[in-house]
Amino acid sequence: MHQRPFQQVDVFTGQPYRGNPLAVVLDGSGLSTEAMQEFTNWTNLSEATFVLPPTPEGRAAGADYRVRIFCPGRELPFAGHPTLGSCHAWLRAGGQPQASDKVVQECGVGLVTLRQDGERLAFAAPPLIRSGPLAEADVAVIAKGLGVARSDILHHAWCDNGPNWRGVMLRSGEQVLALKPDASILGQLDVGVVGPRGKVGVIGSTDAEGIAFEVRAFFPGNNGLAEDPVTGSLNAALAQWLIGAGLAPTQYVAAQGTCLGRAGRVYVEQDGDTIWVGGSSVTCVSGEVLL
Repeated sequence: MHQRPFQQVDVFTGQPYRGNPLAVVLDGSGLSTEAMQEFTNWTNLSEATFVLPPTPEGRAAGADYRVRIFCPGRELPFAGHPTLGSCHAWLRAGGQPQASDKVVQECGVGLVTLRQDGERLAFAAPPLIRSGPLAEADVAVIAKGLGVARSDILHHAWCDNGPNWRGVMLRSGEQVLALKPDASILGQLDVGVVGPRGKVGVIGSTDAEGIAFEVRAFFPGNNGLAEDPVTGSLNAALAQWLIGAGLAPTQYVAAQGTCLGRAGRVYVEQDGDTIWVGGSSVTCVSGEVLL
Protein backbone atom coordinates (compact mmCIF):
# COMPACT_ATOMS: atom_id res chain seq x y z
CA MET A 1 0.00 0.00 0.00
CA HIS A 2 1.10 3.55 -0.72
CA GLN A 3 0.01 7.06 0.18
CA ARG A 4 -1.66 8.46 -2.93
CA PRO A 5 -2.86 12.02 -3.64
CA PHE A 6 -6.61 12.31 -3.17
CA GLN A 7 -9.39 14.85 -3.55
CA GLN A 8 -13.07 14.65 -2.73
CA VAL A 9 -14.87 16.94 -5.15
CA ASP A 10 -18.44 18.22 -5.14
CA VAL A 11 -19.65 18.36 -8.74
CA PHE A 12 -22.36 20.37 -10.50
CA THR A 13 -22.24 23.01 -7.78
CA GLY A 14 -20.09 25.98 -6.85
CA GLN A 15 -21.25 25.70 -3.23
CA PRO A 16 -19.68 22.91 -1.15
CA TYR A 17 -21.96 20.04 -0.14
CA ARG A 18 -24.83 20.96 -2.49
CA GLY A 19 -23.85 18.86 -5.53
CA ASN A 20 -22.75 15.26 -6.11
CA PRO A 21 -19.56 14.18 -4.28
CA LEU A 22 -16.83 12.22 -6.00
CA ALA A 23 -13.70 10.51 -4.66
CA VAL A 24 -10.70 11.05 -6.94
CA VAL A 25 -7.50 9.05 -6.45
CA LEU A 26 -5.00 11.04 -8.51
CA ASP A 27 -2.48 8.21 -8.90
CA GLY A 28 -4.06 4.85 -9.61
CA SER A 29 -0.87 3.28 -10.96
CA GLY A 30 -0.36 -0.33 -9.91
CA LEU A 31 -3.80 -0.76 -8.38
CA SER A 32 -5.78 -3.84 -9.34
CA THR A 33 -9.38 -3.66 -10.46
CA GLU A 34 -10.32 -5.44 -7.23
CA ALA A 35 -8.52 -2.81 -5.11
CA MET A 36 -10.24 0.01 -6.99
CA GLN A 37 -13.63 -1.61 -6.52
CA GLU A 38 -13.01 -2.28 -2.84
CA PHE A 39 -12.04 1.35 -2.23
CA THR A 40 -15.06 2.61 -4.16
CA ASN A 41 -17.40 0.47 -2.08
CA TRP A 42 -15.74 1.73 1.11
CA THR A 43 -16.24 5.41 0.25
CA ASN A 44 -20.01 4.91 0.24
CA LEU A 45 -20.24 7.47 -2.58
CA SER A 46 -22.01 7.02 -5.90
CA GLU A 47 -18.67 6.95 -7.74
CA ALA A 48 -14.92 7.00 -7.30
CA THR A 49 -12.31 7.51 -10.02
CA PHE A 50 -8.67 6.58 -10.46
CA VAL A 51 -6.46 8.76 -12.65
CA LEU A 52 -3.81 7.02 -14.74
CA PRO A 53 -1.46 7.91 -17.58
CA PRO A 54 -3.13 7.53 -20.97
CA THR A 55 -2.50 4.36 -22.94
CA PRO A 56 0.00 4.74 -25.83
CA GLU A 57 -2.93 4.70 -28.26
CA GLY A 58 -4.78 7.27 -26.19
CA ARG A 59 -1.82 9.60 -25.93
CA ALA A 60 -1.22 9.37 -29.66
CA ALA A 61 -4.83 10.41 -30.15
CA GLY A 62 -4.41 13.41 -27.82
CA ALA A 63 -5.48 12.06 -24.41
CA ASP A 64 -4.11 13.98 -21.43
CA TYR A 65 -4.95 11.33 -18.83
CA ARG A 66 -6.95 8.12 -18.44
CA VAL A 67 -9.58 7.58 -15.80
CA ARG A 68 -11.27 4.44 -14.54
CA ILE A 69 -14.72 5.06 -13.11
CA PHE A 70 -16.35 2.84 -10.49
CA CYS A 71 -19.67 2.83 -8.72
CA PRO A 72 -20.58 0.41 -5.90
CA GLY A 73 -20.34 -3.08 -7.34
CA ARG A 74 -19.12 -2.35 -10.87
CA GLU A 75 -16.94 -0.33 -13.23
CA LEU A 76 -18.55 2.16 -15.62
CA PRO A 77 -17.36 2.94 -19.15
CA PHE A 78 -18.47 6.56 -18.76
CA ALA A 79 -20.17 8.82 -16.24
CA GLY A 80 -20.62 12.57 -16.38
CA HIS A 81 -20.06 13.86 -12.86
CA PRO A 82 -16.91 11.71 -12.47
CA THR A 83 -15.65 13.15 -15.77
CA LEU A 84 -16.06 16.76 -14.64
CA GLY A 85 -14.84 16.07 -11.10
CA SER A 86 -11.78 14.11 -12.22
CA CYS A 87 -10.80 16.84 -14.68
CA HIS A 88 -11.26 19.50 -12.00
CA ALA A 89 -9.07 17.53 -9.58
CA TRP A 90 -6.43 16.79 -12.24
CA LEU A 91 -6.15 20.46 -13.20
CA ARG A 92 -6.10 21.56 -9.55
CA ALA A 93 -3.27 19.08 -8.90
CA GLY A 94 -1.19 20.70 -11.65
CA GLY A 95 -2.23 18.71 -14.71
CA GLN A 96 -1.20 20.36 -17.98
CA PRO A 97 -3.27 19.56 -21.09
CA GLN A 98 -1.54 19.06 -24.42
CA ALA A 99 -3.83 21.63 -26.05
CA SER A 100 -4.41 25.08 -24.57
CA ASP A 101 -8.15 25.14 -25.24
CA LYS A 102 -9.27 21.67 -24.20
CA VAL A 103 -8.63 18.63 -22.03
CA VAL A 104 -8.98 15.12 -23.45
CA GLN A 105 -9.93 12.28 -21.11
CA GLU A 106 -9.50 8.63 -22.00
CA CYS A 107 -12.04 6.27 -20.41
CA GLY A 108 -14.03 3.14 -21.18
CA VAL A 109 -16.06 4.71 -24.01
CA GLY A 110 -12.93 6.16 -25.65
CA LEU A 111 -11.89 9.81 -25.71
CA VAL A 112 -14.03 12.53 -24.13
CA THR A 113 -13.24 16.20 -24.77
CA LEU A 114 -13.71 18.84 -22.07
CA ARG A 115 -13.58 22.61 -22.36
CA GLN A 116 -13.38 25.50 -19.94
CA ASP A 117 -16.60 27.51 -19.85
CA GLY A 118 -15.84 30.46 -17.57
CA GLU A 119 -15.60 28.99 -14.07
CA ARG A 120 -17.25 25.78 -15.25
CA LEU A 121 -15.97 22.73 -17.09
CA ALA A 122 -18.10 21.08 -19.77
CA PHE A 123 -17.73 17.74 -21.53
CA ALA A 124 -18.79 16.84 -25.04
CA ALA A 125 -21.68 14.40 -24.75
CA PRO A 126 -20.53 10.99 -26.00
CA PRO A 127 -22.66 9.37 -28.71
CA LEU A 128 -25.66 7.37 -27.63
CA ILE A 129 -25.20 3.61 -27.77
CA ARG A 130 -28.95 3.12 -27.96
CA SER A 131 -31.68 5.63 -28.77
CA GLY A 132 -35.26 5.68 -29.99
CA PRO A 133 -38.51 5.07 -28.13
CA LEU A 134 -38.82 2.55 -25.32
CA ALA A 135 -40.90 -0.57 -25.66
CA GLU A 136 -44.45 0.08 -24.51
CA ALA A 137 -44.10 -2.68 -21.92
CA ASP A 138 -41.15 -0.80 -20.39
CA VAL A 139 -43.13 2.45 -20.32
CA ALA A 140 -46.02 0.74 -18.54
CA VAL A 141 -43.64 -0.68 -15.89
CA ILE A 142 -41.97 2.71 -15.40
CA ALA A 143 -45.32 4.48 -15.05
CA LYS A 144 -46.43 1.94 -12.45
CA GLY A 145 -43.12 2.15 -10.61
CA LEU A 146 -43.23 5.95 -10.54
CA GLY A 147 -46.84 5.94 -9.39
CA VAL A 148 -48.16 7.99 -12.31
CA ALA A 149 -50.71 7.33 -15.02
CA ARG A 150 -49.38 6.10 -18.35
CA SER A 151 -50.86 9.24 -19.92
CA ASP A 152 -48.62 11.38 -17.69
CA ILE A 153 -45.56 10.12 -19.58
CA LEU A 154 -45.63 12.50 -22.54
CA HIS A 155 -42.43 11.28 -24.22
CA HIS A 156 -39.91 8.49 -23.69
CA ALA A 157 -36.62 7.27 -25.17
CA TRP A 158 -33.55 5.15 -24.62
CA CYS A 159 -30.81 7.39 -23.20
CA ASP A 160 -27.99 4.84 -23.19
CA ASN A 161 -24.48 6.32 -23.42
CA GLY A 162 -22.77 3.68 -21.30
CA PRO A 163 -25.08 3.68 -18.30
CA ASN A 164 -28.29 2.01 -19.43
CA TRP A 165 -30.68 4.94 -18.88
CA ARG A 166 -34.32 4.91 -19.88
CA GLY A 167 -35.66 8.46 -20.10
CA VAL A 168 -39.23 9.61 -19.59
CA MET A 169 -40.74 13.11 -19.65
CA LEU A 170 -43.62 13.96 -17.34
CA ARG A 171 -46.00 16.90 -17.56
CA SER A 172 -44.25 19.21 -15.13
CA GLY A 173 -41.30 19.70 -12.81
CA GLU A 174 -43.71 19.69 -9.89
CA GLN A 175 -44.85 16.20 -10.82
CA VAL A 176 -41.23 15.05 -11.03
CA LEU A 177 -40.49 16.40 -7.55
CA ALA A 178 -43.57 14.70 -6.09
CA LEU A 179 -42.58 11.20 -7.26
CA LYS A 180 -42.30 8.40 -4.70
CA PRO A 181 -40.96 5.51 -6.78
CA ASP A 182 -41.62 1.89 -5.86
CA ALA A 183 -38.32 0.04 -5.47
CA SER A 184 -40.00 -3.35 -5.85
CA ILE A 185 -40.99 -2.37 -9.41
CA LEU A 186 -38.08 -0.18 -10.55
CA GLY A 187 -35.32 -1.89 -8.59
CA GLN A 188 -33.57 -3.33 -11.66
CA LEU A 189 -33.93 -0.34 -14.00
CA ASP A 190 -31.90 2.84 -14.57
CA VAL A 191 -34.63 5.46 -15.00
CA GLY A 192 -34.20 9.16 -15.70
CA VAL A 193 -37.22 11.43 -15.26
CA VAL A 194 -37.45 14.97 -16.62
CA GLY A 195 -40.20 17.56 -16.40
CA PRO A 196 -40.40 21.22 -17.48
CA ARG A 197 -40.50 23.90 -14.83
CA GLY A 198 -42.65 26.99 -15.11
CA LYS A 199 -45.90 26.68 -17.00
CA VAL A 200 -47.16 23.13 -16.77
CA GLY A 201 -46.75 21.20 -19.99
CA VAL A 202 -44.85 23.89 -21.89
CA ILE A 203 -41.61 22.27 -22.93
CA GLY A 204 -38.52 24.34 -22.22
CA SER A 205 -40.35 27.01 -20.26
CA THR A 206 -38.25 28.59 -17.52
CA ASP A 207 -39.03 29.89 -14.08
CA ALA A 208 -37.57 32.85 -12.23
CA GLU A 209 -34.27 31.00 -11.68
CA GLY A 210 -33.82 30.39 -15.38
CA ILE A 211 -34.15 26.62 -14.94
CA ALA A 212 -35.89 24.78 -17.75
CA PHE A 213 -36.20 21.26 -16.31
CA GLU A 214 -36.26 19.28 -13.09
CA VAL A 215 -34.42 15.96 -13.41
CA ARG A 216 -34.34 12.91 -11.15
CA ALA A 217 -32.33 9.71 -11.63
CA PHE A 218 -33.17 6.33 -10.09
CA PHE A 219 -30.95 3.26 -10.34
CA PRO A 220 -30.25 -0.06 -8.58
CA GLY A 221 -28.25 0.66 -5.42
CA ASN A 222 -26.65 -1.38 -2.67
CA ASN A 223 -29.92 -1.60 -0.77
CA GLY A 224 -32.49 -1.48 -3.56
CA LEU A 225 -33.46 1.59 -5.54
CA ALA A 226 -31.18 4.63 -5.13
CA GLU A 227 -31.47 8.23 -6.28
CA ASP A 228 -28.46 10.06 -7.69
CA PRO A 229 -27.96 13.68 -6.56
CA VAL A 230 -26.79 14.99 -9.96
CA THR A 231 -26.10 12.82 -13.01
CA GLY A 232 -23.91 13.97 -15.90
CA SER A 233 -24.37 10.91 -18.11
CA LEU A 234 -28.15 11.08 -17.83
CA ASN A 235 -28.27 14.81 -18.49
CA ALA A 236 -25.99 14.36 -21.51
CA ALA A 237 -28.26 11.67 -22.94
CA LEU A 238 -31.43 13.61 -22.08
CA ALA A 239 -30.02 16.65 -23.88
CA GLN A 240 -29.30 14.65 -27.04
CA TRP A 241 -32.81 13.22 -26.96
CA LEU A 242 -34.71 16.38 -26.02
CA ILE A 243 -32.85 18.79 -28.30
CA GLY A 244 -32.85 16.31 -31.17
CA ALA A 245 -36.60 15.80 -30.82
CA GLY A 246 -37.34 19.51 -30.53
CA LEU A 247 -38.50 19.12 -26.93
CA ALA A 248 -35.89 21.46 -25.48
CA PRO A 249 -34.07 24.60 -26.63
CA THR A 250 -30.45 24.36 -27.74
CA GLN A 251 -29.32 25.99 -24.50
CA TYR A 252 -30.87 25.40 -21.09
CA VAL A 253 -30.22 24.74 -17.40
CA ALA A 254 -31.50 21.67 -15.56
CA ALA A 255 -31.89 21.30 -11.80
CA GLN A 256 -31.30 17.99 -10.06
CA GLY A 257 -31.03 16.82 -6.46
CA THR A 258 -33.78 19.07 -5.13
CA CYS A 259 -35.52 16.22 -3.29
CA LEU A 260 -32.22 15.23 -1.66
CA GLY A 261 -31.49 18.70 -0.32
CA ARG A 262 -28.96 19.41 -3.06
CA ALA A 263 -28.90 22.24 -5.59
CA GLY A 264 -27.31 20.66 -8.65
CA ARG A 265 -27.22 22.79 -11.79
CA VAL A 266 -26.42 21.32 -15.20
CA TYR A 267 -25.67 23.69 -18.08
CA VAL A 268 -26.46 22.33 -21.55
CA GLU A 269 -25.52 23.97 -24.83
CA GLN A 270 -25.55 22.72 -28.41
CA ASP A 271 -22.68 24.09 -30.49
CA GLY A 272 -22.86 22.79 -34.05
CA ASP A 273 -23.04 19.02 -33.87
CA THR A 274 -21.72 18.88 -30.29
CA ILE A 275 -23.77 19.05 -27.11
CA TRP A 276 -21.77 20.34 -24.14
CA VAL A 277 -22.76 19.41 -20.60
CA GLY A 278 -21.22 21.54 -17.90
CA GLY A 279 -21.20 22.53 -14.29
CA SER A 280 -19.07 23.94 -11.51
CA SER A 281 -16.95 21.81 -9.17
CA VAL A 282 -15.39 22.52 -5.79
CA THR A 283 -12.81 20.48 -3.87
CA CYS A 284 -14.02 19.78 -0.31
CA VAL A 285 -11.29 17.38 0.87
CA SER A 286 -7.65 17.29 -0.24
CA GLY A 287 -4.85 15.09 1.02
CA GLU A 288 -3.62 11.51 0.72
CA VAL A 289 -5.26 8.12 0.91
CA LEU A 290 -3.64 4.78 1.74
CA LEU A 291 -4.09 2.34 -1.14
